[in-house]
Amino acid sequence: MRKSIRGLLPGIAAMLAAMVLGACASNRPEVARGPFIETAPFSKTIEGSGDVVCWCVKRALLSQGYMLDRSSEPGVLTGTRDYQPDDKLNVTLHLQTTCADNRNGTSIVFVTAMREESKLQKMKQSSSVGIGPATLTMPSGSAKVLGTVRRETIQEPDFYNSFFTLVEGYVVQETRSHPERHAELHNPEPLTAEPGAQAPGQSNSNSNAPPPASLPPASAPPQDSQGR
Repeated sequence: MRKSIRGLLPGIAAMLAAMVLGACASNRPEVARGPFIETAPFSKTIEGSGDVVCWCVKRALLSQGYMLDRSSEPGVLTGTRDYQPDDKLNVTLHLQTTCADNRNGTSIVFVTAMREESKLQKMKQSSSVGIGPATLTMPSGSAKVLGTVRRETIQEPDFYNSFFTLVEGYVVQETRSHPERHAELHNPEPLTAEPGAQAPGQSNSNSNAPPPASLPPASAPPQDSQGR
């Protein structure tokens, strides 16, 4: 009886360990899943035309050390930035922005940032040697390589608010440097009518006036006594 109980102990321990690990996994927050909400921090409407706002978005990325990639889509920018908190950890920020003109004096900017962490890891190396029809694989040492250990989308509102604040500051500078663009945007010039043209809906004040009187025929020149 005791022997049978001792034989079951390893199985019971394995089942308990699996239950504990399953409970821990179920308590993890679902970062990638969740409902779509209107208060997501990934977009903001900024006052200004599309040309000005999109240029200020690019200026903001360049001012913070992001290396921009060329994009075939207009209004889309992708940039990366790397830094190392310590000797064995490398952090890469991938940031993608999209801006579009709302055609009402404002523009909307979308931005998404992803954080990727990479660490130095040891990788075993091997070499193959062929002896006749057989091939032998032998270990030849190890090397340190940079491997990705974590990748996730940044969701902190403060991160995106700081980016939008920087863009809005550059928009204000552009408005001050080129006030004529701001004036044209908010006060478009009215269409001027051609000289002599009548505006639509406007009646002609002289439409009921009588026609001008005809001039009397010119008299013939006087003739002398000989009819000349």
